[in-house]
Amino acid sequence: RYSLFYKRLKNIEENEGGLDKFSKSYKTFGVNQFVDGGVYCKEWAPGAEAVFLTGDFNGWNAFSHPYKKAEYGKWELFIPPGEDGFPPVPHGSKLKVVIRAQNGELLYRISPWARYVVRYEGQVNYDWVHWNPPLPYIRRHHSPKRLKSLRIYESHVGIASPEGKIASYKNFTYNVLPRIKDLGYNCVQLMAIMEHAYYASFGYQVTSFFAASSRYGTPDDLKELIDVAHSMGITVLLDVVHSHASKNSEDGLNKFDGTDSCFFHSGPRGNHQLWDSRLFDYSNWEVLRFLLSNLRMWIEDYGFDGFRFDGVTSMLYHNHGIGMGFSGDYNEYFGLQVDEDALCYLMLANYMTGLLHPECITIAEDVSGMPALCRPVAEGGGGFDYRLAMAIPDKWIQIIKELKDEEWNMGNIVYTLTNRRSEEKYIAYAESHDQALVGDKTLAFRLMDAEMYTNMSVFSPLTPVIDRGMQLHKMIRLITHTLGGDGYLNFMGNEFGHPEWLDFPRKGNNESYHYARRQFNLTEDHLLRYRFLNAFDKDMNKLEERFGWLASPPAFVTEKHESNKVIAFERASLIFIFNFHPYQSYVDYRVGSLFKYKILLDSDAPEYGGHQRLDHSTEYFSEEYPHNYRHNSLMV
Repeated sequence: RYSLFYKRLKNIEENEGGLDKFSKSYKTFGVNQFVDGGVYCKEWAPGAEAVFLTGDFNGWNAFSHPYKKAEYGKWELFIPPGEDGFPPVPHGSKLKVVIRAQNGELLYRISPWARYVVRYEGQVNYDWVHWNPPLPYIRRHHSPKRLKSLRIYESHVGIASPEGKIASYKNFTYNVLPRIKDLGYNCVQLMAIMEHAYYASFGYQVTSFFAASSRYGTPDDLKELIDVAHSMGITVLLDVVHSHASKNSEDGLNKFDGTDSCFFHSGPRGNHQLWDSRLFDYSNWEVLRFLLSNLRMWIEDYGFDGFRFDGVTSMLYHNHGIGMGFSGDYNEYFGLQVDEDALCYLMLANYMTGLLHPECITIAEDVSGMPALCRPVAEGGGGFDYRLAMAIPDKWIQIIKELKDEEWNMGNIVYTLTNRRSEEKYIAYAESHDQALVGDKTLAFRLMDAEMYTNMSVFSPLTPVIDRGMQLHKMIRLITHTLGGDGYLNFMGNEFGHPEWLDFPRKGNNESYHYARRQFNLTEDHLLRYRFLNAFDKDMNKLEERFGWLASPPAFVTEKHESNKVIAFERASLIFIFNFHPYQSYVDYRVGSLFKYKILLDSDAPEYGGHQRLDHSTEYFSEEYPHNYRHNSLMV
């Protein structure tokens, strides 16, 4: 794998002047304004017979501005400035690339490199709008230093409001970012930014890879959002989708030049049978140029600090992981079933971002457990910094759905939370956007279900269902945060047990926005119990900020007692003790320890909706009494 990567890298250096120049192609492809006022246009359309540029600037004359054919399927056009010196293609004007296909058909397309596309009211398809404002947004703040402890707030701009509508970049900047900062998260991961025609796809059916979604505002609005986040010390990651693309052709990449092989594999290999989308040909030189330039544009033009790569499992294997149950056997990862071209692209992507922007962070969404995916490329690894610990949320769902409280297996919980590849970093999470979607349930909804509608008021009785649900919600998130990995992720709203599910407007729900919103106002109502869960999440993050357990070596587990339902472990000079027994409390419970301790965080505290059964002024002294692999122990 490393030899294939090195061969590709060497070819780029010899034929393109190096990775730096190769990945800067976003500055020359598409339609780009030159300093002298002229416009330079460039496209890759190997299957086209002829290419033209048309739009508002030439009265939509389809043939007045033909491109000149260059080598390797490229087409170029230079439009000089007007006699008055003004740019020939004004800011805000509509454009189309006209492709004459091999069968003679004229195809009106949006450039794959378009920076801004808009769907106007009453229209089905998006329009390409030339974005070159006379006074572009200028960044004022530098990116934060690379984080040691990553506490990620997974976010979707469009649903980030209690109102039943598509929220804006401005709303997120001024209403949501302060909330994220207050909760103690130091990183925001933005979903559904790359333009997607179908809102309900959650941003995973991308149509324009270089365009920030216009449904939330302008490109400058997004730049401001990222800049303001940086001013707060918040790192911003982009949820990037390079695993597949929308099948749209009128306003997408599909059949851009009239063939089914431009950017994608032709035939069945170029189609994902479950996602109904197109699959990139990662062995193609121009596809590598397109995708690598795409990453660089998001970093350098917008100020993103890294990426969460979606659908990595689908990229890594020719079968896309469909129907596979990965056991960890190395034969599953090193054979003909692996798409080495896709893996080589990921290695190039991580190498490039690390070379040109060492502060950047990359995260892989891989369910297969590919070995060395998060080791440096120089070691033959995939080059990612982190991978998502995707087994953890599945384990919590399985436990809550299938087991009585008395049947919870402490050893199995600890095994799932600690079962990760040595020397590879993991992002732990109890639930993400996947569990919030319609058809699934969040942890809070699984635990409390219908009673969330009637018994979340402080004036209603604290029923056994609500009491159990709130306590387990806190405990599950804390043990995942502290034992599950080297970073932590939470999907917006889940920190306070957001009620109901997430469902975007579609025909099946009468195009309703009722479930496509986040009711942050629930935490501000002191008569509702949501504020207790919100406060616990905040203090949990603040404690991590103080002690840095996510950046510390893995925890040392001293106890996983099945009959007592107790788990105890040490990490970052702290002792974490969890009692998962449904009805048994303990007095004078012995725990292995090294030092003197005081309570720092207690899920049973009244400010978190607990029963205040512990005295926080108590000091716990260890004594020379060996217990659970420790020479000293203490009683709690």
